[in-house]
Amino acid sequence: MATSTLANALDDAGFHSQVLPSIKAVSPGMKFAGPAMTVREVTGEHGSFTSADFRVGAIIDAAQAGDVVVIDMGGARCSTWGGMASLAARKKGVSGLLVDGGVRDLEEMIDFGFPVFARHLVPTTGRTRLKVEAINEAVCVDGVVVEPGDLIVADGTGVVCLPKAEAAVLVSRAEDMQRDDEAAVAEIRNGLSFSDAMKKFTRI
Repeated sequence: MATSTLANALDDAGFHSQVLPSIKAVSPGMKFAGPAMTVREVTGEHGSFTSADFRVGAIIDAAQAGDVVVIDMGGARCSTWGGMASLAARKKGVSGLLVDGGVRDLEEMIDFGFPVFARHLVPTTGRTRLKVEAINEAVCVDGVVVEPGDLIVADGTGVVCLPKAEAAVLVSRAEDMQRDDEAAVAEIRNGLSFSDAMKKFTRI
């Protein structure tokens, strides 16, 4: 289901701040949906931390098949994730990665078929520049608070976060809206004007 439709459902239900405005797919065509497995990291200059603090392996170990790994690194311009991590996550069945910060190895991510959404593409390693502080605790990503288990949906338009307690109701509401969209498209194809479609289908 398109993030645009889900964003309409969020608005309709009074959730007006669950859209992540700045984080996009690192390559066209990438998309995913799944429950959030959250990670919080702190960052600093090169040498601020040890290699043991990097802990990408621990992140992948904690993720379950179907999860979306959501990393809050405060928008830092170093890479927390690359090609080999993408391969390992893909093999485990992880649905995708969302990073408020940097990633690298774009070509490998594409080759391995692992969808990644991030604020920055940057070759600079995060090793000794970042530390994994917490796994599966609430994080703030692109201004949106994400709790473990919240439903994350991402496509070419953007990213939305559906609070887990409301996700089923929101998806049901979005499905109704999608049926309206499909009906409107069919009628426009058959000659209905866009103005008349907007009047007939008030939620498109």
